[in-house]
Amino acid sequence: MLALSRLTANEQDCLHVVRSTKLSVPNAMSHDYSHRPLLAYHYERYLVDQNIGAYIRSISSSYTVGGLERVAASCDPASRRGAVLALGRLADYRSNTVLGKALVDKDRGVRTLAESAIQQIWLRIGTTTHQRHLVAIGEQLDERDFERAAQLATALLDETPWLAQAWYYRGKAFFQLGQYEAASRDCHQALEVNSFHFLAASMMGQAYLQMNDPISALDSFRRALRLNPNMEEVRAQVIHLQRRLKDKS
Repeated sequence: MLALSRLTANEQDCLHVVRSTKLSVPNAMSHDYSHRPLLAYHYERYLVDQNIGAYIRSISSSYTVGGLERVAASCDPASRRGAVLALGRLADYRSNTVLGKALVDKDRGVRTLAESAIQQIWLRIGTTTHQRHLVAIGEQLDERDFERAAQLATALLDETPWLAQAWYYRGKAFFQLGQYEAASRDCHQALEVNSFHFLAASMMGQAYLQMNDPISALDSFRRALRLNPNMEEVRAQVIHLQRRLKDKS
């Protein structure tokens, strides 16, 4: 269980970006602030005190996950930011579509928070045992034991082929082991299961590059960028490949 009182590394990065991203506030003469969700005020207080534990406790006592999903589609940017942040802590994989849509929100702060939140809920699927196995595979990848990670992912996929994160993890392990065709297949399967998996699309692009297939790589990177426009390194790859292919034509 994620400690509510501490920010994850991703959340710390998000907080820095969000605090530096100015909210676009509607014209005060035409906006009725009396109808603004209570969540917005909790979120703005959180930005000041940075007490994530107090924020999540306040939200969980006032909102259900379904309520947060509705606020995530509201007109108020601060409310959307606050809802997405809370969903990353309180929701599970069932909120994947809501957070996937938030990845392309017109507000940069919402997009940044959604990028972190959706990766958290990708691990909250299946039984508690399945979730522990996903965490264990992620730890093996972090420790660069790619063969062990691939073995654990294969065992999990034999039981639960509907776990997109397991396909992505095995694809990532295969990529690091130099098995690029296998990596591309697994990342493709991850996207078949979870169409919002921008990391799988990006990894697939990297695998195609290693297989000297720039056209497929460009298609994959473009797909990743459509899913998550905040991926600046992928955007740079798209520009580079477009120029490279244009020069060849």
